[in-house]
Amino acid sequence: MRHLMLLSMLTVGMIVQAQEVKEGGALQEVTIQGSKILQRVDGQTIYPTRQQLESSTNGYSLLSKLTLPHLRIDPVMHTITALSNLGSVQVRINNIVASKEDLLALDIKAVQHIDYIDNPGVRYGEGIAYVVNIIVKKPVSGYDIGADLTNTLTVVNGDETVFGKFNYGKSELGVNYSLGYQNFKGTEYEEQATYELESGEKRSILRQQLDGQNKSLNHNIQLTYSLSDSNYVFQSKLSARRDIQPHRSWTKFETYEDHSSSRTSSPVLDLYFHRDFRRHQSLTANAVGTYIKTDSHAEHNEGGSYAYNVTGKTYSLWTEAIYENRLKPFTLSLGTQYGQKYINNVYSGDANANNSMRSSMLYFFGQLKGRLGKLGYMGGLGVSTRYYRQAEWNDRFLLFRPKLTVSYPLARNLKAKYDFEISQHVSQIALVSNVSIKQNAMETLVGNPEITPNRVTSHDLRLTYSTPRIMSELQGYWRLNAHCNMEKYTRRDGHFYQTQTNADNECSFFFIQSYNRWEAIPERLSVTLYGGIYRFFNFTDDYRHTYTAFNGGASVEAYLGRWTLTAYADNGWNFMEGEHRGHQAPAWYLTASYQMKNITLSLYAQHPFCARPLTNQTEVLSRYIHKEVSQHSRDFGNMLTLNLTWHLSSGHKYRDIQRSMNHRDTETGILQSK
Repeated sequence: MRHLMLLSMLTVGMIVQAQEVKEGGALQEVTIQGSKILQRVDGQTIYPTRQQLESSTNGYSLLSKLTLPHLRIDPVMHTITALSNLGSVQVRINNIVASKEDLLALDIKAVQHIDYIDNPGVRYGEGIAYVVNIIVKKPVSGYDIGADLTNTLTVVNGDETVFGKFNYGKSELGVNYSLGYQNFKGTEYEEQATYELESGEKRSILRQQLDGQNKSLNHNIQLTYSLSDSNYVFQSKLSARRDIQPHRSWTKFETYEDHSSSRTSSPVLDLYFHRDFRRHQSLTANAVGTYIKTDSHAEHNEGGSYAYNVTGKTYSLWTEAIYENRLKPFTLSLGTQYGQKYINNVYSGDANANNSMRSSMLYFFGQLKGRLGKLGYMGGLGVSTRYYRQAEWNDRFLLFRPKLTVSYPLARNLKAKYDFEISQHVSQIALVSNVSIKQNAMETLVGNPEITPNRVTSHDLRLTYSTPRIMSELQGYWRLNAHCNMEKYTRRDGHFYQTQTNADNECSFFFIQSYNRWEAIPERLSVTLYGGIYRFFNFTDDYRHTYTAFNGGASVEAYLGRWTLTAYADNGWNFMEGEHRGHQAPAWYLTASYQMKNITLSLYAQHPFCARPLTNQTEVLSRYIHKEVSQHSRDFGNMLTLNLTWHLSSGHKYRDIQRSMNHRDTETGILQSK
């Protein structure tokens, strides 16, 4: 509890040092030396400072400078990670899901503001915990060409992107090509496992990696055409991703070796239309078709040869239609989503199976968002029906998702917000397949087609205090997962089987967290500090596990003319789910950027002063199995990466916003070893 007390004292101290709170006022906007933060019922709207925009090279670079609560943005590896298990992160550009290539080619000069939604409404569907929506202006003339080249100097790792956008009147043509590659050899894996057999005998096995390699080479191309006017937008995007060489992984242990390789091709067609009617009404429609072809091979040779191949094909169609009416004093949103998916995965070799599955989803939602005096509110209901069919299993589920959020200003700079939601969690398609994959000589991973969705109930209470130089938030969160899908180990004939089951399981957790941001020197130096205490409960017929963890981090940003200096660190994400107690790897890095006219050079030092940082740590606490697993990487230690960004634009004139879409299906339904 010492960490929580320190954070609480920091929060109170920052509030005391701030200007005096005047009762009765309802401040919705806070100006920070040219930057503006608008507190919303579902999150906040952030207007980046001129220094933040001018020193950012792409979308990842800009978002990393904002230090958004609960998110880790890695500008080197081009990833955005949720530091919690509340759900996934969805990044959008003008309300449409964006790809990595879209963020790398983002026109920073056209950015108007960022909507950070950390309490998404029913509009965003299921399983989405955070939405980052970047709003940009629409160019009507000129061109923008550029390159974003990222290369690690200490190991073979790179991500190269070139792009071009050409505007003429109502039309825009865009092309984007990216090449990604990596070759990591410095992984150090160690696993100490103890198995309790039916006879009561305990068998201990040490799995220690002696050598290994993980390499990949892939490319992606996308073509975009849009036609827009002041009241409509039509866009079409065709993209294709393919592994130039199979993604290969090789691991050598003392008496055996493991091998795996996979090759994926995936074309995607995305059509989008938006139309405004009578200024306050709009209609949006989106349709996405995806095809995924996968060929993979795996060998797990502990205790004898075990090898299998998978040939997979996935076809999917996803559509969405949304009607919105911006009435007074509320906004009404009505919409529907429909999805159809067909999977055919053929396993040959030692894992002989033919997994053919059809699934469909139909989702309706309605939502009201507005104000009653000082009270802000957002209420909605989502209803979905899901259908699965594979072999002799045939299931249909009806799921409901009510959600209510209210916010109220307690004082001039102090605001309270409460959110309540009931939703249903649906397992990944691979987990409900009727396929078994051997992990090693003692364990087998088994799919369970009889898994059903489980109910999730959550309560979220926040107090937010904002002044021109300080933003401080104290959050309390509780989630209950009733009859949740939790892992279970069973044993039979000296072998152990890991699967998922519902039964009478209960998985819940709560946390108290503080987030604080201080503009120490306006437009020159800012400091962010966050952290909290988390408590996890996992109860089933077979086990009762609890766990307490501290999760937190800090960042400092300095803007010195053409130079931008950044330091960031967090301790990862410590959690417990089912019979696994996990530790997501901590991260710390230093960044120095220098900006010239059209070129920006950035040097990233990841995990400095550490030769072999931890990348993953897990402990299995089954009644039959106890495992301690740790993984370190020499390649990620003292990692130096150089980024060069070049932009050339001419004749740009802007009008309204530009919408860019990328709703891509990536789930192949293939059950794989871990």
